[in-house]
Amino acid sequence: MKPTQQLHDLGQSLWLDNITRGLLVSGTLRRYVNELSITGLTSNPSIFDHAIKNSNFYDDAIRQKRKEGKSGEALFFELALEDLRQAADLFRPIYDATGGIDGWVSLEVSPLLAYDAVGSVKEAVRLHAEAQRPNLFIKIPGTVEGIVAIEEATFAGVPVNVTLLFSHVQYIAAAEAYLRGIERRVAAGKDPRVRSVASVFISRWDKAVTGKVPKELQDRLGIAIARRTYKAYRELLASARWRKAAGAGAQPQRLLWASTGTKNPDASDVLYVEALAAPDTINTIPDKTLLAFADHGAPGELLPDDGGDAERVIAKFAEAGIDTDRLAADLQREGAESFVKAWQDLLDCIGSKGAALKAAGMN
Repeated sequence: MKPTQQLHDLGQSLWLDNITRGLLVSGTLRRYVNELSITGLTSNPSIFDHAIKNSNFYDDAIRQKRKEGKSGEALFFELALEDLRQAADLFRPIYDATGGIDGWVSLEVSPLLAYDAVGSVKEAVRLHAEAQRPNLFIKIPGTVEGIVAIEEATFAGVPVNVTLLFSHVQYIAAAEAYLRGIERRVAAGKDPRVRSVASVFISRWDKAVTGKVPKELQDRLGIAIARRTYKAYRELLASARWRKAAGAGAQPQRLLWASTGTKNPDASDVLYVEALAAPDTINTIPDKTLLAFADHGAPGELLPDDGGDAERVIAKFAEAGIDTDRLAADLQREGAESFVKAWQDLLDCIGSKGAALKAAGMN
């Protein structure tokens, strides 16, 4: 049995952290589904920037949309939704077979809205309606303003993928925002079955402390943070508050491990896949990590419900001078800033490609 199938059988979903028109047209994504147990995918501005910049798959669409007078964000969202609708249709049988637990794709609101709650909700509602696919999450960052938007979008019935979470505290804030939105739907007599996932970023922790801690602690912080967060996840699902919501028909917000490609060239290329096996969770991974795990990976021990050695390991980092609370805030802020840069690069890429097509007489 393939390692990817073993993880699937343990109750963990593997999603691809990538989408390109080439993956769709070539049949590669379908092969990942059929052969490597991929049951969903995520996207972000960097992924689309790379896809558009490094291929000609989007040239005809960009040319046509420019003729229609479209540019900038409007043009991009049309391109993205074309890809994501096709991917959502590919995953639709999985979505239907699992009752909406699995089989999802994700689209991010403009990163420029990371600190704009009202704008984020308005954009989330618009994009989800425009997508016309039930298995499409709208990604909203877990910033302070994002937490407000998550509750309001959930209450509005929009499935949300909470992104840019870096700690159990940030996760709990996002989970409680989702729960508040669900509770408000129950009180208003609305269907509480609005799905959500909470995406906790892992490898960026270890990259952030590279060279700042003893060698024996390298590549251990991200996993410890994940274990601490998994404990909080299990505690929430066991709480009386959640059981009450579940009794009214609510569905759990699933925990998702993001940023799980190994960044340290000296570490195992499947480090975070093997270490983060856990039922009722998702691991979203880039193609390179997926293929490596399918080739030579093996699921490790399941994450312990009680967090295992997480607190002892994190205490060692504190002794080494790492303030994880401050670092979590820094990582979230830096993540939001990097998404803004990627967004600007993406729009520049679309603009320059359109101009090049026009100069070449192809417009």
